[in-house]
Amino acid sequence: MPGGTRSYEFARRLVRAGHDVQMITSDTQGLHGTAKKWTKSEEEGICVHWLRLKYSNKMRYGQRMVAFARFALAAARKAKRLGGDVVFATSTPLTVALPGVYASRRLGLPMVFEVRDLWPELPIAMGALRNPLLQRGAKWLETFAYSHSRRVIALSPGMRDGIARTGFPVEKIEVIPNGCDNESFQSSTDEGREYLRKLAPGITDNVVSYTGTLGRINGVGYLVAIAVAMLEIDPNISFLITGDGQEAEQIREKAEQAEVLNKNLWMIGTTAKKDMPKILAASTIATSLFVDLPEMWNNSANKLFDGLAAGCPIAINYRGWQAELLERSGAGIVLPPDDAQVAAASLREFLSSEERLESASSAAKELAEHEFDRDLLFQKFQSVIVSAALEKPRRRAP
Repeated sequence: MPGGTRSYEFARRLVRAGHDVQMITSDTQGLHGTAKKWTKSEEEGICVHWLRLKYSNKMRYGQRMVAFARFALAAARKAKRLGGDVVFATSTPLTVALPGVYASRRLGLPMVFEVRDLWPELPIAMGALRNPLLQRGAKWLETFAYSHSRRVIALSPGMRDGIARTGFPVEKIEVIPNGCDNESFQSSTDEGREYLRKLAPGITDNVVSYTGTLGRINGVGYLVAIAVAMLEIDPNISFLITGDGQEAEQIREKAEQAEVLNKNLWMIGTTAKKDMPKILAASTIATSLFVDLPEMWNNSANKLFDGLAAGCPIAINYRGWQAELLERSGAGIVLPPDDAQVAAASLREFLSSEERLESASSAAKELAEHEFDRDLLFQKFQSVIVSAALEKPRRRAP
């Protein structure tokens, strides 16, 4: 399925390590029935409980909040019935803490809470959560989630610091970033180029790619502006956008109006995770993009780690720990978020140096194998889960 696979990758490793994993999730694509009820499947030993639920990144914020609430209510009941030794809740959305806390309290089990984005900090910064009452309610929910957790997992140092500012003990926060599935990203350049030529006829071999969500917070229209500037500088450099989201049509229209669509920029829609290695193998450089918002600097973008796993240099347009990582390692470049002309010139300079590209590719693989390998990160993850499970259980609520 498209999208991040962090929970799946950790869950299947837990199964391999001998644990029983019951996963509660939503079926937003109708792959497991059409009725609004629970279905069950087994995926590599994981017992997955699916709730059919309408949800899309294209939905308005209010509609998405209603979907989150429906899932939280149904998941709480399901988790209580399933039982277990430890409850693991992974957010976003922050409302996923509600079924986690409910099951934890009703069953007297410890809960480990994973924070994949700092809510409500981000929706407030984006202007999506303007109502002061809702803001206070969201901040209360954040504190409520942490106060009922034995351990908290953060995906970046900045997220850890944000959690600690709420008063949660920093020694109980473990930083486990997104990781690299190195075995999965072994496609050859020739295989990748052949795959791309079928989906994007006319694309060159010098490809700047974006693979991920086309939401408001991603600001992928930025790449269209760079493509416009690049057409004047070097028309042999191609841009590829794969993904879907709230701003997909807006980006396509922008590219059409600028007369770069299917000229030096292609949009090929959503791509299955299994085909991502081929796209990245054909990419000269991969991008991770966000709107110019300091609150996003603490993110841990899947697409960056997929690029590293493929040995692909990375270009980002934000600061924070990932910018420092690229600058320290030499695995990529940091582009200005507000100047497409300068960004295009920087990209062209980077792409025109074979020596620099080879060095960045080697640095990317070094990071993927020695700092962010999924198996290495799993050892930390399993340690957090097991240590929480072995702690003295709470008294079961009446």
